[in-house]
Order: sequence, then C-alpha cells, then structure tokens
Amino acid sequence: MADRTETEKRDLTKDLAAAVRGEVSSAAADRALMTMDASNYRRVPRAVVAPRDAEDVAAALRVCREHGVPVVPRGAGTSIAGQATGVGVVLDFTRHMRRIVSLDPAARTAVVEPGVILDDLRAAAGAHGLTFGPDPSTHSRCTLGGMIGNNSCGSHSVAWGTTADSVRELELLTYGGERVRAGRGTGPTGAPTGLPPRLRDGVKSLVDAELALLRTGYPDLPRRISGYALDALLPEQGTDLARALTGSEGTLGVLTEATVRLVETPAARVLAVLGYPDESAAAEAAHTLLPHKPMTVEGMAADLVGSAAGLPEGGAWLFVEMGGASPAEAAARAEALCRAAAADGTTGHAVVTDPAGQRALWRIREDASGTATRMPDGSEAWPGWEDCAVPPARLGPYLRDFRALLAQHGLRGTPYGHFGDGCIHIRIDFDLLTPPGIRRFRDFSHDLADLVVAHGGSLSGEHGDGQARAELLPKMYGPELVGLFGRFKDLWDPAAGLNPGMLVRPDRLDDNLRFAPLPGRPVPVEFGYPHDNGDFSAAVRRCVGVAKCRNEKTAAGSADVMCPSFRATGEEQHSTRGRARLLHEMLAGEVITDGWRSPEVHDALDLCLSCKGCRSDCPVGVDMATYKAEFLHHHYEGRLRPAAHYSMGRLPQWLHAAAPAAPAVNALARTPLAAIAKRLAGVAPERPLPALATETFTRWWWRRRRAAPPADGRTVLLWPDTFTNHLSPQVGRAAVRVLEAAGLRPLLPPTAPLPGGALPQPALPRLRRPPLCCGLTYVSTGQLDRARAVMRRTLDVLTPLLAAGRPLVVLEPSCAAALRTDLPELLADDPRAPRLAASVRTFAQTLEDFAPDWRPPRLDRPVAGQTHCHQHAVLGDAADRRLRERAGLTGQLSGGCCGLAGNFGFERGHYDISVACAEDQLLPAVRQSAPGTEILADGFSCRTQLEHLGDRPGRHLAEVLAEALGEADA
Repeated sequence: MADRTETEKRDLTKDLAAAVRGEVSSAAADRALMTMDASNYRRVPRAVVAPRDAEDVAAALRVCREHGVPVVPRGAGTSIAGQATGVGVVLDFTRHMRRIVSLDPAARTAVVEPGVILDDLRAAAGAHGLTFGPDPSTHSRCTLGGMIGNNSCGSHSVAWGTTADSVRELELLTYGGERVRAGRGTGPTGAPTGLPPRLRDGVKSLVDAELALLRTGYPDLPRRISGYALDALLPEQGTDLARALTGSEGTLGVLTEATVRLVETPAARVLAVLGYPDESAAAEAAHTLLPHKPMTVEGMAADLVGSAAGLPEGGAWLFVEMGGASPAEAAARAEALCRAAAADGTTGHAVVTDPAGQRALWRIREDASGTATRMPDGSEAWPGWEDCAVPPARLGPYLRDFRALLAQHGLRGTPYGHFGDGCIHIRIDFDLLTPPGIRRFRDFSHDLADLVVAHGGSLSGEHGDGQARAELLPKMYGPELVGLFGRFKDLWDPAAGLNPGMLVRPDRLDDNLRFAPLPGRPVPVEFGYPHDNGDFSAAVRRCVGVAKCRNEKTAAGSADVMCPSFRATGEEQHSTRGRARLLHEMLAGEVITDGWRSPEVHDALDLCLSCKGCRSDCPVGVDMATYKAEFLHHHYEGRLRPAAHYSMGRLPQWLHAAAPAAPAVNALARTPLAAIAKRLAGVAPERPLPALATETFTRWWWRRRRAAPPADGRTVLLWPDTFTNHLSPQVGRAAVRVLEAAGLRPLLPPTAPLPGGALPQPALPRLRRPPLCCGLTYVSTGQLDRARAVMRRTLDVLTPLLAAGRPLVVLEPSCAAALRTDLPELLADDPRAPRLAASVRTFAQTLEDFAPDWRPPRLDRPVAGQTHCHQHAVLGDAADRRLRERAGLTGQLSGGCCGLAGNFGFERGHYDISVACAEDQLLPAVRQSAPGTEILADGFSCRTQLEHLGDRPGRHLAEVLAEALGEADA
C-alpha cells in the first residue's frame, strides 16, 4: 500500500510539473512546511504548487481532477481554524501571485492577486491617502486571498467593516475548471452575472426556493463570519455574489484576482486609552463608545498587558483610536471621548499623540495572538475558540457567562479583542495531548457553542469556521440552513475537490490534532529548556504559526531582529516558523523520517544565523538558536563534522595557540597560502581573515598592572572574551580607561581557581593555561559536550570571585548573552550557573548600576550603526541608550542583524545571505548617515561586517568614550 501511495504521489508530481510553470514539489521538506497553519490542526499534503498566474492555477486544477486529488488554496498560513491545511495539493500563492494589478485612486479601488500582502497594498494605497480597511493583527504578512477566504476583519472593523464590506469583484476557478467573475447585481433573468450557465441557473433556483429561510436564518450582528453568507444573494441585498463567496474558505472556488474597495484614511490619529476596574466593566462600556465614531475599540486586561508603560490605572483597558483632519482635531475628539467615558466609570485615561508611543501600545495588541499562548505560570494555551462574537451590547453579560463556563470545565484563558464589535479572542489551556483532555476540549466546545447562540452570537467572528467550529454550525443555524450550505457547496464543487473537511460536512473538531503524532515522552536533550519543563517537544510546540517571523520589512521605528534569513530569502523554510514546523515533523516522524539525522531540518537550520532575535521578537518566545545548537549536537554525534566546526567552532583554542606567533600568522594571511587555509577551514573565499592582535588584551593588562596597580574603587570583574582578547584588544583597553574614570576598579579573572576566592595578583603566572571561555563558538556549532566542559571550568574559577556581589562586565554582547542564557540552560544541573548568569552586566549596565553618579564626556554628535542582535534579544539596550543620551550621542541605532553573526558569515556558502542581511538595515543606515556621525557597533561581528562591506568603520561605545577622556594608557 505504501509503495502504491508513493507511486501515485510521483505520478501526480510529474504531471503537475509538466503542466505548471511555477514550482512543484512533493519533497518531504516542502510538504512538512505546509502541514499546519496557526490552528490546532495538522494535515499532510501530497504536493505543493506555487502557481505563477491564473493559467497555472487552471492547469493544476485540471491535473488534480484527473488524479482525483483535492486542492487547498493557501496564503500566509495564519488561519486559526485549520482551513489552510490539506491532504491533497496545496496551492501556495505567496511566491508569485502577489501583484497589485492596478490601483485607481479616483474610484478608490485596487485589483490584486491573491498573494498580495496586506501591508503592501496599504503602502501603495497610502501614497494616495487611502487604505484597505480591514487590518488583522497579521497585517504585515497575511495575504488578500487569505483575508477574502476567511472574511477577515481587524481592529478597525467598527469603522470600515469586514473584508466582505470591501470586496467588489472576485475572479475564481472552480474545481471543475469553470471561470467565475463574481460581483453584485443580476442579469435579465434575475440570476447573478458572471457565472457559467450551470452555476447561474443553479444559484438562482436555490435562492428562489429558499427566500424565507435566507431572510430569517441569520443573526443580525457586525461580526457574523460563520457559514456561507447566502443572505447576500437576496434581491434586497443586491444579489451580491462576491460577498456571498467571501468567507467561503476555499471550499467553492480558487481565487485568482480580486477588485477591492479602498477607503480614505484620516490625516491624523490619536489613541485614547481608557482604564476600567476589570474586563467586565470594559466590555460593558465598549458599545457605549460607538456613537463617538471611533476607528477602533479594542479591549485587553491586565493578565495580557502586564506592566506595559503608558497605561492609566486599571485592571483592563480599551484602546480607542480617533481620527481627524489634523492632530489637533483628532486629539480634541479623543479628549471628548475620554470625558464622556469618565462619566460612566473609568479608572483613568491617557491620550497618546506620539506615533512611537501608539506603536508601542498597538504592538501589545498585535502580539496578543502569540503571547496569549502561554499562561502566567508558563502552561500552554491554544486556539479553537479564538473569535466568537455576540451583539456588542451583550458582550458584558456574555463575558461573565464565558468566564463561569471556563471555571465549570476547570479551564483558564485570557480574553482580549474587538470589544466594540462584540468579538472576543482567547487562548485556553486545553490539554490536547491526552484523551481526557481532548474529551474536555470537545465537551467545552459544545457548551460554549450553546452559550454563544444563547447570546445571539456567531461561532466565528473573524477567523472562519474551518474544522474548529464547522461541526457545531447546526447549533447556530439549525439543520435546515446548514443543509442549504451543503447544497450550495455541491452546486459549486460536486466532486468535493476543494478543501474537503472544512465548513461543509466537516471533520470532527477533535480530529487531525497536530499534537497527536508527537512523542508521548520527552526526548533526551542537552539544554534544560527551563520555560518548557525540560521538554524539547513543548519548546517546539511554542510555535503556533502566527508568523511574525515572515515579516518582509521591519516596521518604522522598530528595533526588531527576527527573522533575517527569511527577509533575505523569502522562503518559508528559512523563517523561524518554517524551522519550527520541520522540527515538529522531525519529532512526529511521519514526513521527516530520519530524526536528528534529517537532512531537511539540517538544510533549513543551515541558514539560521543564531541571531537569537526570535527569543525576544517572537510573541511566544521560540528560541531557534538554541534549537539549532541542540539539533547540530545530535546530528553530528559520532560523525565527522564540517570543517568550519573544527576551525571556527573551536576558535578560542586556535587563537590561544596562535597568539605567540601572531605577526607570522598575520603575514601568512596576506599570502596565497591564505586561500588554501580558508578552503581547508571551510571559510568563505570572499572573506579576508581577521588580523590577530600582536599583543593580546590580557597581556597588555598584566603588563600595565605590574607597572601601575589599579587605584581603589569598587571592584568589577572584566571578562576577557576571545574576540576582545585576540582580535579587538583596543576595546578592552578603552573599557578599562572608562571604568577607571568612573571610579571603578576593573580586574581580570585568573585562568584557574584561587584559594578562598582571592583576587588575582600581579605576580601570578600568566597565559600558561587556556583563558576562560563562555562557550559561545562551541554552542553555535552544536559542540555541546565541549561547551559544557569550558563552561564548568568558567564556573569553577568565577563562582568564588562573584560571591561578594561583584558584577561580571562583558564587552562582547554575544559572549554576554551566552553567559546569561546558554550557560545556565546548558548547565541546568549546576546551581552555580544561575548565580553567574545574574552577575553578567554589559558595559553600559555596569556604569549605570555601579557608577550612577559618573557623568560621561559630552560628545554632541549623531550616531548610526546597529544594536547587536544578541543584546537586543537577551540583554536589552536601555542602559546603552541612556548612556548615549548622557554623552550627547543622538539618534537611534538600527535593528536587524549584521549578517556576519559570528561563524555564520565566515562559513563557505553563506556569503551572499550574510551580505543580504547586512543590506537589510545596517549598511543602509550607515550609508544614509551624515558626515561626522559616529558609527557604533559593540559586537566584533558587526564591526567586521562593516569593515568588509562598508567604507565607514564602527567602534565600540567604550572606544568612543575613552577617546573623549583622552589617550588611554599605552
């Protein structure tokens, strides 16, 4: 049977490849990437097709009909009800069919292909003062085709409605190959126009026979997304076929082009934040604000918002955006709304006019679909009842009943969402791993559907029914109307070839759960995964598919890093989500069958820069750098590694050995022998080899200390990291100069434990033993046994020295991040590890915490450059920003990753991606900076990338401040 299935798959792939000009693949990696969307469900496709145009779509449908294989259209895969998963052929519209065909500002319309990203359309429309009204939180990566398939809404629906309100005309292909141009209105016979005769007559007959049911069977509320919108075909509704097909989840036709309505965007926007005692009070108040014509009325409670700055007093808040022709008008409208709301019992309010402040608050809301997947105690929470909607005036009572139902079933969740439209989002701590937990999930779903219907609501208020809710549609619509849905489906898709199992005759809501094939017990791993109870499967499950890592551009004013390799390649497998999906399938063992030896996972992780950006920027804290290190450890266990792992992975050893012969090594690096050495070491031929310091930082330190012992002051331990010691000793010398000027007493740790935790003395032997190491290069190449050994040696030496509360000052951000996170997570069994991690300080944090009264020299010039990606992700740069401000260094550093990323950019085969990452943010920021701008780059990799690719060198902040203090000691 398996051989027959493989033969059929090969024949299907062969025929598709012959018929379609776009990419066709049945490879395990490509299929694995499409098994899931952002829901609880998983279905394995046979093949993936990326059509180039409508003719490709028609050809793919023809081949699939001939093979009797179903088809699933897919956009960005952020659907939450399972409708973007499928067992047949997935049509991936995100690669090619993403043109904005035309944009007519006068008519306020745009013609788009289904793969157009919403933010791209909004940017094009914005040049004319227009926008596309619906704006789900995934606006930076969701596609128009997906929005039309789900009838998406977003936070501005109180002003501009749902996607169905913005659709004018749709071009589709049915599974049978019929071409449809669906719009509004009827022909001479009273039937919808743009249909082939079979469909035209069938739709008219169905509507004419069921007028009474269509007029009485639907609840009247703004967020009614569930089921087919067949009431749009009523004569009094204008026989709007385009509206009726919007929200059909790819079950009736495959969209190839859409004409959509654009709306005028206000010249100015102001955000009013209203505080309430609790979420029930906020829910009760939301609908009373609608007469003020707000653009948004979004609700969140303290258990989601946390300690966000800029919020007034309260336990829950409404974010209400007001527009105006000018900032003054928008602010006046916001103030008037706040005064009116105060009369109804707010606990406080704030009017945020600053665009940066508004973006920071909106980011909390937009990230909620990810952050809500973890409860305050770290337990997992899942979608499934993500977006029920009730009449806005019923939201308060519904929310109270909803909370009571959660308690009745012993469940927890964090509601938030579109309070002004009566739509609630929530992730619930369902146990979807065990049979009893799955039964509870099913029982709760039935009870909640009853509750929603009792309040006059819709099972879906935004994300569609898919598999999550379609089984329960008879509770909302009754069997007669649901039967009509089935007849409508059969009329359009008699072969049931489009997205079967969704919406009509659906799979059960507890079938196809994505967790079912995962191992029942934790797999043996090296890292501790403290936030996932040591369970690698739970760590991988963190990725719920919201796909923030698929952002192709960084938002204005954002310092985000994630995901540089996706922005460079545009390929799903090189996104954080794509890699997490492949790891999930590796653990499942159905599509990816080689476990830790998997070439598919290895290839996807090969272009992961280990920038750690996902650790902070991913709403659910996926940590792909750690997962990559874990995978590489197991992948190469007992096997020969790539040359780069032996050369750059063990860089601290080689640099220590080469230090005495640095002049000779540097001379050889300038001869033709360097090319041979690079080839043998796995180094990219395009990369110059960095020059070794002829005097290491540690040698300079001991020479200087013998000549002049340090002055008194609070002792801080200065970490002599490999890069500073052997490649950038000037940074270490500058840091010593600044720390001493600030009244501190920097000392270097010894290379071996001293009795009683004594501090090192000038007469101690130096440089006989290998220096201490954070283990960074071993971790990044997955040599975790060696990493653990060097880290334990570091703990042995440092623990006694840090007992007195001394900070460990680390100048290289990547080494600081390794000591702060990798060390305690790799040595999870050593109680000394978290104490060392807690002692780590950056250069700026040390000055702020231990020399708070020191005033740096004034430099009064602008800065450009980049915050190191590891500092952004692990350590934060708030202290650096404050130090720069005190020194008169103005401006912001860019986000992103430099692309060199330690060993990554030096490895053979990575050069082009490394350059593309640098061109994303770093190099443009430096090129665009004015003459006289100080270029800051605290990381050795960042400075090296600038040296190789730019014409303006970067410096560590310590170097800039030391220069202003005067000449450092020789």
